[in-house]
Amino acid sequence: MASADRRHRAAVLGSPIAHSLSPVLHRAAYAELGLDGWTYDRFEVDEAALPGFVQGLDSTWAGLSLTMPLKRAIIPLLDSVSGTASSVEAVNTVVLTEDGRLTGDNTDIPGMIAALRERGVEKTESAAVLGAGATASSALAALSQICAGPVTAYVRSRERGDEMRGWGERLGVDVRIADWAEAEQALRAPLIIATTPAGATDDLMDAVPERPGTLFDVLYEPWPTGLASAWTAHGGPVIGGLDLLVHQAVLQVEQMTGRSPAPLAAMRRAGEQALAAR
Repeated sequence: MASADRRHRAAVLGSPIAHSLSPVLHRAAYAELGLDGWTYDRFEVDEAALPGFVQGLDSTWAGLSLTMPLKRAIIPLLDSVSGTASSVEAVNTVVLTEDGRLTGDNTDIPGMIAALRERGVEKTESAAVLGAGATASSALAALSQICAGPVTAYVRSRERGDEMRGWGERLGVDVRIADWAEAEQALRAPLIIATTPAGATDDLMDAVPERPGTLFDVLYEPWPTGLASAWTAHGGPVIGGLDLLVHQAVLQVEQMTGRSPAPLAAMRRAGEQALAAR
């Protein structure tokens, strides 16, 4: 368990980082847990600056959250990495132990599973993934635990398709590759995970089926996305990026502070208020 009088600093690192909601969520958790001496900041850090930042950590630090482009760059700087993080070669959480060791984990994957479970999605017979970036590999890792059948990944290039197929083989997921031009077909799956940048799925809005399954759109700003709005209009359940962000942050707070359970409701409320104010 973290010692509140010694280890009380945490932060999110990345580039760009000004948009990050992580400080809002973590500070809300600290307030709810009564951790008055704890601070959580954000630092603009790129891959070149990361080793120097890590070397400067002292015993006042409890942990780090990492966003792009640092999730893979951090791995060589750590003393140990969890199996979850190793499975996708991406670390978004670093905890500094009492003896000064740096341990890496990935809370995106269990956070995604928790967000799905919260909305009643425990298992699915098949799924579709839109996109093939870093978040898509985490989506495949989550689906490896809840999807009984094939996962179709809709991608824009053969190279991306090969990457997703490789991740599927590594994670034990039956990944089938389809061209982005066929992405409308994805919307017929019982579970669709959209991992694409803002605006990338807008051209799919008119293709939402009359009886849609569950859409998990990992964006939280802008929100709702056009596809999420169209999905809701057709009565389909939608899970958003804020759901993912909050659930993965809950796990980070628990690991960094040693306090459990972290206050999910308070963290979500703080995130919603922050987004509404932007």
